[in-house]
Amino acid sequence: MLDNYFPILILAIVAVVLALAFLILSKILGPFRPNQTKLKPYESGMDPVGEAKERYSISFYLVAMEFIVFDLEVVFIYPWAVRYLDLGFGTFMSMMVFIVVLFIGLFYTLKKGTLDWDLNHFKA
Repeated sequence: MLDNYFPILILAIVAVVLALAFLILSKILGPFRPNQTKLKPYESGMDPVGEAKERYSISFYLVAMEFIVFDLEVVFIYPWAVRYLDLGFGTFMSMMVFIVVLFIGLFYTLKKGTLDWDLNHFKA
């Protein structure tokens, strides 16, 4: 049974060896000419402003968590939708409960104002 996974193991080893070889070769053969401009931090084409230790608003993290939740929702719903006719009414009802719980969470976060992007909301 493990013989079936041997080609995958070989492929993974070759990929890791090639990646490391290319990284080492680029470090050895590539030009390295640092100067003051190249060593400055780069942020979206603008000079960085302020300290790097400034705190972010919690809204950024809440929106990121909402994105992850609804991304996972798609991961669960897509296979169910493909096999919808084969699974029956019980699976349909469990999926509807799943969707309703997620929408209750969305409405809760909307009511709390996590998607309100006014400037006063960003102050920590």
